[in-house]
Amino acid sequence: MDLKRHSLNIRSQRQGKPRIRSDHNVDNSSVILTEWVTAVRAEYHDIDLKIDDSVTEYEGEKTPCDWTDERFNKVIALREEALVTARKIWADYLFMIDADVILENTDTLNVLLEVKQTVVAPMMNSSVGTLYSNFWGGMTDEGYYKRVSGYFDVVKREKIGVFECPMVHSAILIDMRHIVTEQFSYSHKPAGYGGPHDDIIIFAYSVKATGEKMHVINSEYFGIIMVPLDDFNTIEDEAEQFVFAKLEAMVFRPPLIKSPYIDVPEKIPDKLDFDEIYMINLKRRPERRIRMIKSLQELGLTSKIIDAIDGKELNTTYLKKLGVEMLPGYADPYVGRKLTMGEIGCFLSHYFIWKDILEKGYKKVIVFEDDVRFEPYFRTRTKNVMKEVEERVPDWELLYLGRKRMRRDLEKYVDGTENLVWPSYSYWTLGYALSDKGAKKLIDQEPLGKMIPVDEYLPIMFNQHPENSWRLSFEPRNLRGLSVHPFYIYPTHYTGEPNYISDTEDSHIIPPDQEMEEKMSEGER
Repeated sequence: MDLKRHSLNIRSQRQGKPRIRSDHNVDNSSVILTEWVTAVRAEYHDIDLKIDDSVTEYEGEKTPCDWTDERFNKVIALREEALVTARKIWADYLFMIDADVILENTDTLNVLLEVKQTVVAPMMNSSVGTLYSNFWGGMTDEGYYKRVSGYFDVVKREKIGVFECPMVHSAILIDMRHIVTEQFSYSHKPAGYGGPHDDIIIFAYSVKATGEKMHVINSEYFGIIMVPLDDFNTIEDEAEQFVFAKLEAMVFRPPLIKSPYIDVPEKIPDKLDFDEIYMINLKRRPERRIRMIKSLQELGLTSKIIDAIDGKELNTTYLKKLGVEMLPGYADPYVGRKLTMGEIGCFLSHYFIWKDILEKGYKKVIVFEDDVRFEPYFRTRTKNVMKEVEERVPDWELLYLGRKRMRRDLEKYVDGTENLVWPSYSYWTLGYALSDKGAKKLIDQEPLGKMIPVDEYLPIMFNQHPENSWRLSFEPRNLRGLSVHPFYIYPTHYTGEPNYISDTEDSHIIPPDQEMEEKMSEGER
């Protein structure tokens, strides 16, 4: 959507009256809006929809994301019109929401009403852990954004509640029953106003001029807000940002459900020019499987789901058949323990993929684990970096898409690139690209007979492991390893965070054979 500002007038004892305005569309949003309104009109007191498709761009704009003076004038007029209309119909409340908001909490209005503030907004961040939100912690005398220390506590939800702030935007509830709201305005600048020609700043000053305060509430998760784009961004960039917003909405919650009232063509999935995309998932983690499948679908990617080898189901008979033996002298670098059954299962899951690559004759693949968070523009960035890899390091064999970097000070950029580094000692195997030559080198070492965790094995193979006694057990260590920088993926959860689960670390260590047989006979699987 190029420019759409929606407002919802809520009357007591009646269903709401959505007031929707849409103009300057360069995509299919006007058709979608019309289709949705036609389907749901009977569920509302009334729907006031006006779409202007007479023009698709503003004079002098560089791209659809360019905020020209004419565009500001238009949105200021639309917002002011919503305020005036709410007064004319004696609306108790005006809920104004922008099109770049994904409002997920179905109880949002009730939560806002219970706050009993004249102007209040539900806090929404642009992504997991981000500092961009729909409120300001501080404002300069000239009306510009100012970062203040208290902002971090609120936006990170380290403090929970209702907070005063100088600015809220994009999704706000105004209690129109207060007579002071007669003085609120998006277009009429208060006496002495010297700030920018900007709708949300003018409104904030008009509220302040009456002595009222704006508030934001962060007691619940409400949804996601998109990051504003620059005047050089395209409508395709905005589409990718919207995909990112939907992906972020799925990180801690069930996947979003497409409205049954609109017809959106399904994306035709591909494999980003790779021969295969593998996604490893434990059958007993179905919520992760669902989220990853939905995430990959949003990205337009098709994948092969690999049922992970579950450490809880391993037994000595199976391990002996595979020739699995722990590397002599191995002990976890942090707690000094032996391999866990979960770590063995994780290694085997990756190992069988490496074998499948060679058996199928694939030249290059991507491997994902099931706890991956995708960064913005994942598709575009991955396609672009692979062109750079093929040009600069044609003999590449491993490319980390995300990892835990242990020694950043030892890393250098690949000559002539700004997005590729030679990785140092690293943890995690949450996502990487692998060539057929890389898979062969990893298998040729016969690692099952001297097993260590898979994320320890990879840096050994590109000769960047600090533990000499482990490293010298593998020869040659000439895997051609690279990493993207900055990373394209991150884990959904980190150690110590709520809902963090590790099926590799939080499992039984590998026991002596007799102890293993006793456990199996007792049914501990």
